[in-house]
Amino acid sequence: MDNLFFLISKTLWLAVQPDNLLVLLLLLGAFGVWLGRRWARRLLGLLSLVMLGLMLMPLGNLLLEPLESRFEYGVPPESVAGIMVLGGGEDADLSARWGQSQFNSAAERLMVLPELMQRYPNAQVVFSGGSAAVLDAQYRGADVARNWLATLPPALSGSPVLFERDSRNTWENALFSARLLGGVPEQPWLLVTSAFHMPRSVGIYRQLGWQVVPYPVDYISTGDLFRVQFALNLRDLVVGVREWTGLLIYHLTGRTYRFFPAPKD
Repeated sequence: MDNLFFLISKTLWLAVQPDNLLVLLLLLGAFGVWLGRRWARRLLGLLSLVMLGLMLMPLGNLLLEPLESRFEYGVPPESVAGIMVLGGGEDADLSARWGQSQFNSAAERLMVLPELMQRYPNAQVVFSGGSAAVLDAQYRGADVARNWLATLPPALSGSPVLFERDSRNTWENALFSARLLGGVPEQPWLLVTSAFHMPRSVGIYRQLGWQVVPYPVDYISTGDLFRVQFALNLRDLVVGVREWTGLLIYHLTGRTYRFFPAPKD
């Protein structure tokens, strides 16, 4: 069942994510013009306005801001039983190709770990990150994290880190980490992931019985109403649409306990 959910979710998202959908509609409009269809010119005109809007306005902020402000960054608790870091900031393909740990814009998920290990020297640490590739990937996010942490001086390390490398999505992050630990922990764990990803992550972990304390990082919404950067605006829109779509799908399939988890739930 999990394999079917993974394949359907990945295939469906490729078709409906805003950047791919925009290209498909442009191709459809061009084909319609070639056939001499009147609707094609209207479609291309509409798409031109959409692209102009994306070039001038960071519409993704409207979607990202409520996600990133749902669980506010605050003073960490005095003690936790463990630290759960979700993968997603590593680039396993580039790391494997160049033989050097490579990261993307979500690298803060891992970069904050040495500080947290110093703050909580007795906490169990789990880094959960496999590969979201449809085809099996030999080198995965947890492998990148393991190699990068091994380069740090001993003074920055704390208790040994457990690496979970088989998960393909956030549901499997929680499920496989519990298996690695021999069951869902009874004590609170610090949950580290990107701020926009935190609502869905908290919903999933709570659904499986984890007591998690959110520790959001990697904020990307700016609050700007005007920003002439088409690529950046489109990226933020894609991230926002993906997260809200994920919240809906995970809730409808019973993987979160409510559509938009809240701190006081």
